[in-house]
Amino acid sequence: MSKRSIWPVVITLTTDFGADSPYVAAMKGVILAINPRTRIIDLSHQIPPQDVQYASFFLRACIPYFSPEVIHIAVVDPGVGTRRALLYVEIDGHRMLAPDNGCWTGLMHKGSKPATVLRLTESRLWRQPVSSTFHGRDILAPVAAYLSLGEDPRNLGVPFEEWARLDIKSPTTKDDLLTGEVIFIDHFGNLITNIPGPEFERICKQPVRITVGDQLVTRRAEAYAESDAGTPVALISSMDILEVAVTNGNAAKKLGAGVGTAVSVQVISHSRPDA
Repeated sequence: MSKRSIWPVVITLTTDFGADSPYVAAMKGVILAINPRTRIIDLSHQIPPQDVQYASFFLRACIPYFSPEVIHIAVVDPGVGTRRALLYVEIDGHRMLAPDNGCWTGLMHKGSKPATVLRLTESRLWRQPVSSTFHGRDILAPVAAYLSLGEDPRNLGVPFEEWARLDIKSPTTKDDLLTGEVIFIDHFGNLITNIPGPEFERICKQPVRITVGDQLVTRRAEAYAESDAGTPVALISSMDILEVAVTNGNAAKKLGAGVGTAVSVQVISHSRPDA
């Protein structure tokens, strides 16, 4: 007997609808009406409205830790009602349903295998009539439910290669200088950058100067509690990228930083009189 026949398939929901939204409940109702045995998990409904970049980082941070059997729905959809496509995506063994706005592309990395991407076209699997303002309820939710019942993904639609890719800036890494930017700010005000942890550790074998915008960060640590309260500290995050935090404080507020703020790590030259 297969594992799927013993345990209900898990469907996760990630949206910008808000925690008290009736839209979330409507999507759950559609899923459960088709497959009452489905287990639904809310990842977040607090994605900032229409913030596809935030959604991309959020999904990148959590999807890899789920098993391949899970079906993920992401509805952060500024283009709802337009001609943008709706997609079924398989990447690194994970399955996702999402609008074609690049929100899933944060899951791609150097070691990723080519993603399988289908444009949803099989309307027999959709709820009818389809609202022009709520494709999460009328298309993505029922498709996920049918997948949980064993529907072959090849029946969902047609191969799609012109999917949207987010403009994700890469850091610049040199022997004596790393330059990047803040790409995410978490609930605590910690500044998550796009500078790889291994590169930061490499360059920090020498004395360095760390700046966020025009603010200097003078402490490095392996854990938040290693720094005095209120002191900005640079450390490697759980995602293996450079993070700047303030112990018992808010780094974004203290350093006046936001998404896109420049971050640099530069080796201090001993030949400089001011080093």
